[in-house]
Amino acid sequence: DAFGQIALSAYKVGTAIKISEELLNDSVFDLPSYIAKEFARRIGTKEEEAFLIGDGKGKPTGIFAATGGAENGATTTGATITFDDVIELFYSLKSPYRKKAVWILNEQTVKALRKVKDNNGQYIWSPAVSAGLPDTILNRPYVTSVYAPTIAAGAKAIAFGDYSYYWVADRQGRSLKRLNELFAMNGQVGFLASQRVDGKLILSEAVKTLTIKKA
Repeated sequence: DAFGQIALSAYKVGTAIKISEELLNDSVFDLPSYIAKEFARRIGTKEEEAFLIGDGKGKPTGIFAATGGAENGATTTGATITFDDVIELFYSLKSPYRKKAVWILNEQTVKALRKVKDNNGQYIWSPAVSAGLPDTILNRPYVTSVYAPTIAAGAKAIAFGDYSYYWVADRQGRSLKRLNELFAMNGQVGFLASQRVDGKLILSEAVKTLTIKKA
């Protein structure tokens, strides 16, 4: 084995909400709980974006990043994805990683794969029909994300691999501040949430991507 060093930094992601004093005083539902959930949703969305397509400049390095991301496992033979291309990507990943591998792709890419037919006009792939079983592609589960690249020339449209080798570093827990005076002239109270985090694929061969052929 060859060992190297990978540095994980700490990039701050933050979001803020302003709420009127009247709403705070008159609220009939659990407003603090709502604020906490909304902050979690916002920060989680930005982290998902960074962990997938972040370029490492002021943010984590994503799985699909051109530099520092996953290795390219296969390139399509044309401008669209065929099931043969998916099989090429599947076997480009070494066997030990395939045991825990998961597909990551955009919903539009899933739709394109579901339309692929064999020579007899039969659909090659379809979701699971048994309750409680996850949908799979080549017997491995998949997840979708709006931040996974769509099918386009030169784009990495699908990632397949063991994401336990994508390390996330949380430098501190999520912090929450209440700003009572900053917006007082407007009759508002501000709430600010922030978190310092980084993420990087520490073993590039553990995740492979499928690249769409350039015209």
